[in-house]
Amino acid sequence: MTPIFTVPVSLAERSYEITIRAGLLEKLGSELKHHAVQRKVAVVTDRRVARHYLKTVSETIKRYGIEPVPIILDPGERSKTLKTVESVLDVLARHRFERSSVLLALGGGVVGDVAGFAASIYQRGMSYIQVPTTLVAQVDSSVGGKTGVDHRLGKNLIGSFFQPRAVLIDPLVLRTLPTREWVAGLAEVIKYGIIADASFFSYLQRYMPDLLSQAPIVVSTVVKRSCEIKAEVVSADERESDRRRILNYGHTIGHALEALGGYQSLVHGEAVGIGLVQEADLACFQGWCSHEVVEGIRRIVKAAGLKDTMPRWTPSKIWKAMLHDKKVSAGRVIGVWPTRIGEVHIASLEKPVFDRWYVASQSA
Repeated sequence: MTPIFTVPVSLAERSYEITIRAGLLEKLGSELKHHAVQRKVAVVTDRRVARHYLKTVSETIKRYGIEPVPIILDPGERSKTLKTVESVLDVLARHRFERSSVLLALGGGVVGDVAGFAASIYQRGMSYIQVPTTLVAQVDSSVGGKTGVDHRLGKNLIGSFFQPRAVLIDPLVLRTLPTREWVAGLAEVIKYGIIADASFFSYLQRYMPDLLSQAPIVVSTVVKRSCEIKAEVVSADERESDRRRILNYGHTIGHALEALGGYQSLVHGEAVGIGLVQEADLACFQGWCSHEVVEGIRRIVKAAGLKDTMPRWTPSKIWKAMLHDKKVSAGRVIGVWPTRIGEVHIASLEKPVFDRWYVASQSA
């Protein structure tokens, strides 16, 4: 029998469960009935995911008397715009969806962010269910209720906190991911070990070859543990006022690199992978962790097949991009810095420190 894992996200009246089950997609109709979905459901997806899974999803939904209304987006970060959200809202209004209706986000992080944001503002909030199909989405972006879109000056500057009714994860869908997307997703997995669980970090070090080859039990274990860590952090701090900020490790530099590349030269996980190493090096430069911590992070990032070195942007351009990030507070860049594997702390970063580190790191 296929094991079923459930991970609770405890947020009082906004609580929900993450369900992890191989083959879940083919049983999606019964899952939606379990979550009280009636009559019709808006299925927001993108062209690539639709090609693989929209037919399967539509057929299983219809078998349970639910009519799917597909809303198909262009794939990629460039769809994370207010214009795309407006196109989703147009379909919802045209098909007379109500506040009591349900929207299904079938796809990766972009689909989940756009669909969740649209759900949060349609008739002041309709329910949505996350069905993530990429590794990044399964272990990170589908959990925690962060929704939103990009602005030309920065990533995720427009959005809302809006929790899903449920997160339904089928690890088998990861088999159709392009290799680049699969490898990029490993950056978010590695992040969890660094910020919260040294034993999980050790597990990843030991089983990285099996993870790269997508050994089923290793993949399920990694997805489950990642979701557990994310759920624990979100349950303690839903709106990123304190502890949840640790989830931003690797993203201060990572988001800046994404923006500087026009969201094309690096996919999200690739940028985060670089951020994991470079932010650890910055922490070491400031005396917060040892060189051994930096090298341990560098080795596992490279073992996953991710880049660890900075693109050749000037420090002033990188700093300017970092200032446009939503994590900036009172004009200060707030960073997450490892002190050892499994433990990080939050502190502001001053531009003179960043500039001195950048010069030193590039000449090393």
